[in-house]
Amino acid sequence: MNTIQKIVLFLCCAVSFGSFAQEDQSVPEMITDRPDATESPSTVPVGFLQVETGAFYESFEDNDLKTEVFGYNTTLLRFGILDNLELRLGWNFEETQFAINGNEINNVLSGFSPLLAGMKVAITEEKGLLPEMGLLGHLYLPFTAANDYRPETTGVDFRFSFAHTLSERSSLAYNLGAQWLDDSPEAAYVYTLVYGYSITDRFGLYAELYGDLPEDSSSNHLWDAGITYLIQPNI
Repeated sequence: MNTIQKIVLFLCCAVSFGSFAQEDQSVPEMITDRPDATESPSTVPVGFLQVETGAFYESFEDNDLKTEVFGYNTTLLRFGILDNLELRLGWNFEETQFAINGNEINNVLSGFSPLLAGMKVAITEEKGLLPEMGLLGHLYLPFTAANDYRPETTGVDFRFSFAHTLSERSSLAYNLGAQWLDDSPEAAYVYTLVYGYSITDRFGLYAELYGDLPEDSSSNHLWDAGITYLIQPNI
């Protein structure tokens, strides 16, 4: 198995907008699906549009080949249409560069990745030992992607999302699901596990394990950690 080194720098922000019909309504607590890899089971309130966006940098090394990926835009739009249902649209703009033995290759890939279109359904609220539960599903539409990132087939993923309240300041969440992406006929089973802790009403910390287990390929196991800060109730 080849050694893969991965460094991820992820910057993101989230903003929630109420519809004009709800201008006088107080802004509800904003729960985001960023910046960690774990999707929350909570849906956006009816009539609210939530925008989650950011940037990232990834570096992979496989023997003498180094691959760098720059994500300049990772926007996800979430809109609540029912008490337990939201619609989701996401689109990334990326650039991929290659180098062999430290020498850069002129072949640079650039453009939008396939548009993500999907929904999230809130299944049940947390009750004692029973976690809050949700279900997410997405399609990745190849005709919306730039030539450099256009697959031949439509990608699909789904995952069940769970969340537990451990105390007034700490929580645990995890996802289980599968995905069929990048023209691969094999399923890759996906898992995530994140622990979150609120230092104050505005500052939070999280640490996370996540990865995927393809049916016929090597598994990938990763971790991340970060800090969140609530600027305003809707930012």
